[in-house]
Amino acid sequence: MTVRKQWAIVIGAIVALGAGSFAFQRAFGNKVEQVAIGAPAPPFTAWTVDGSHQARGLANYKGDVTILNVWATWCGPCKAEMPTLEHLYEMYKGNGLKIVAVSIDETATDDSVKTYARNMGLTFDILHDPQYRIEQAYQVVGYPSSYVIDRDGVIRKVWLGAADWTSPGNIALVRSLLGLPASVAGVEPSPAAGRLAAR
Repeated sequence: MTVRKQWAIVIGAIVALGAGSFAFQRAFGNKVEQVAIGAPAPPFTAWTVDGSHQARGLANYKGDVTILNVWATWCGPCKAEMPTLEHLYEMYKGNGLKIVAVSIDETATDDSVKTYARNMGLTFDILHDPQYRIEQAYQVVGYPSSYVIDRDGVIRKVWLGAADWTSPGNIALVRSLLGLPASVAGVEPSPAAGRLAAR
């Protein structure tokens, strides 16, 4: 390769990076903030799958300890962790825990997402965002992605991949955010926890 060709490649790469940076800045402006522990949870909008197709978002959970889970019906690890989320919800919904699972299924209908959740025995809030807007807002890079948000709207945990939400560490975090004693003695793990551990 000649020096001239090498310079052409370098200049082409610089132009491409500049164009990409310009496009990113134009699309996001100064609104890009890192979604991380200690940062405010970004607002989002997704739709109910109960037939009413109502918009719901972070504002609907203001003042609550909330686990936001981004998932899809085709995602095996999502399916594996859902029973542990349901078990955690059953344990602490009376203490104010909210769980909202936002499906990013592009081709699935609201009804098919609702049927999937019903067949899984899920009783927490299921929303649908087929336009993937929540991915941009929460900088999602894989599924499932989960965010534990405190009563003040601050992110306290970010988790990529399937988790056992009935593990002692997750229960202790949820209990502390709910203002409950940290002791988890006598808490039964979800039956799905063993399947997650085997992965």
